[in-house]
Amino acid sequence: MPKVLIVTGDAAEDLEVLYPYQRLLEEGYEVDIAAPSVKKLQFVVHDFTDGFDTYTEKPGHSWNADVAFADVEPDGYAALVIPGGRAPEYLRLDEDFLRIVRHFFTAAKPVAQICHGALALAAAGVLDGRRTAAYPACAPEVRLAGGTFVDAEAVVDGNLVSARAWPDHPAWMRAFVELLRVRAPVKS
Repeated sequence: MPKVLIVTGDAAEDLEVLYPYQRLLEEGYEVDIAAPSVKKLQFVVHDFTDGFDTYTEKPGHSWNADVAFADVEPDGYAALVIPGGRAPEYLRLDEDFLRIVRHFFTAAKPVAQICHGALALAAAGVLDGRRTAAYPACAPEVRLAGGTFVDAEAVVDGNLVSARAWPDHPAWMRAFVELLRVRAPVKS
């Protein structure tokens, strides 16, 4: 059975980790969650409150990481998922995290990123010449990294499937699963 790796950490957007995790299990993929260390992660929920100019953050679910970034052998995975939230802001400073991300782009394996996950792709240097969706506040980073920001619910550019935020989940995961069925099908 093909394996999919989700790379995340504390303060990741709750829905952007758990929805793809469960959706990929439903499809028959084995899914590992990697983080800076093996520990219980604390996710967050971002939402909008009347009167605020930006989103608010509340505690979400907690979930155990399966593997530390330093121990990830990316050759053993068919695809990668990069959730958003605040986690990508500090994960992009981790050399093992960047090694993992770059592997999937160099090998042209399927990658799904959403929301602030674009910050990680920019730091890894893999957006040059690519089209990607992201949370609109990340558009400047996408452009500075040589990418084209697209304000759409599911953007497919070769091996990359991207979306703006969790309201785009149905279109985002539909497009990613279609790509996986071609590039890394589950054997019946």
